[in-house]
Amino acid sequence: MADHAHSGSLHLKSLTKRYGASTAVDNVDLEIQRGEFLTLLGPSGSGKTTLLMMMAGFQDITSGDILLDGVSIVGTPAEKRNFGMVFQGYALFPHMTVRDNIAYPLSVRKRPKAEIYARVADMLDLVRLGAFADRLPKQLSGGQQQRVALARALCFAPPVLLLDEPLGALDKKLRVEVQAQLKDIHQSVGTTFVYVTHDQEEALSMSDRVVIMQNGRIEQLGTPAELYQRPRTAFAASFLGKSNFLHRDGVVYALRPEKIDLAVAGNGKGANKVTGMVQSVTYFGAVLKYQILVPGMDLIEVDVDAWRGGAPLAVDTAVDLTWADAAAVRLESE
Repeated sequence: MADHAHSGSLHLKSLTKRYGASTAVDNVDLEIQRGEFLTLLGPSGSGKTTLLMMMAGFQDITSGDILLDGVSIVGTPAEKRNFGMVFQGYALFPHMTVRDNIAYPLSVRKRPKAEIYARVADMLDLVRLGAFADRLPKQLSGGQQQRVALARALCFAPPVLLLDEPLGALDKKLRVEVQAQLKDIHQSVGTTFVYVTHDQEEALSMSDRVVIMQNGRIEQLGTPAELYQRPRTAFAASFLGKSNFLHRDGVVYALRPEKIDLAVAGNGKGANKVTGMVQSVTYFGAVLKYQILVPGMDLIEVDVDAWRGGAPLAVDTAVDLTWADAAAVRLESE
């Protein structure tokens, strides 16, 4: 039941938003491809939500342009853009059933009853809530309510779906489950998704591409693998995942903890080798996280698969750390 014909491309051209002397979004250029899942990732105050609200039409722009399929929508009010919206707060009508909540956007558009019935049935099937169609929102779990909100936002086949931290109110286990469902739904409907989050796991697990934002600007744009494996700046390397930073001859390198081999001192093999002392070891189920103190360096974090067997190394054990040349990524100066 894909809605590929209804998905749209967005082009943000030199988009800027100022509040007096403060700049929230600073000259952003971004092309969002038709049907892709693009995530805006960044800390609070990075400009990601302001950028989304300008796309939606809820925030005026200071300068620049927004094109939908090549046509400017800057002068088009929010209700005329016909975008779907999903927020962290579910915003469901408490007195309406699941079925009526999903049908609401079609009802206000005065679509024929037969069309509404068929479309709502499709949406209930898409979000796997057919058995809950006649329940009220208060009779649903948080994850189920969020899926109702998603179905309501998609039922009128919008060209673009904008999602502002929609999973923020869910606990971690449920959030992971809904992430997988959301990715499946995107693949099913083919609608362009623009998703805002500060959660790196969400960005890595669901997105076709990720925009890392800082101070109202795009820090780096790429696929999750590109951003994780080849960060360009220290901010990108530290915000998306954990990195150790190595300083050599005035150059900074990022080295991921899982790309370091750890061995008792004297047993490490590799061209890149340093020796240090175990300061701490923490068990995280599948991973043991070591903190290693190396003279003349910051604490180095090393991730070791716990299933490899053997007891964890004790605190104050002398160890060798080694890594391949390609594991250390040279960063641009900031």
